[in-house]
Amino acid sequence: MLLLDRASPAWVAGPHPGPATAEGGRRNTPVAVRDRHHASVQRTPSPYHRLRAYGVAVKLLLAVREAGIRDRVLRDQALRAAKSACLNCAEGAGRVTRADKARAYTVARGEMVEAVAAIEIAALSGEARCEVVPRVVALGNELCAMLTKLIR
Repeated sequence: MLLLDRASPAWVAGPHPGPATAEGGRRNTPVAVRDRHHASVQRTPSPYHRLRAYGVAVKLLLAVREAGIRDRVLRDQALRAAKSACLNCAEGAGRVTRADKARAYTVARGEMVEAVAAIEIAALSGEARCEVVPRVVALGNELCAMLTKLIR
């Protein structure tokens, strides 16, 4: 369903199977209903699953995590900004009017800039892995270009 690289967590690519019982079956869900539910989920992905910018935002989030920022406050700020960029991309994809979409994508772009800047600042101050910075900046530039086009 998603066009993410292999570094993405396995749960990103498919629907959640639901709660399992001790016997390995699904609790309170007949097999026909469960299979029909999963088939419909796979055929009609959420609007943000079709948005390439969301996939790039998720890659950015994973890269921010990979940077290993040692400063607790800066790490928290960078992760919050990267998560917010992902969430606002998803929100924009779910909105109907052009103005609502533009507002969500504008917020996502601002959060992306904050996350990239936090990684650069952390690396410059010796608080993060420097080799991750070029990848974070490249993902940030790619996402910025996508969101700028979505805003207009």
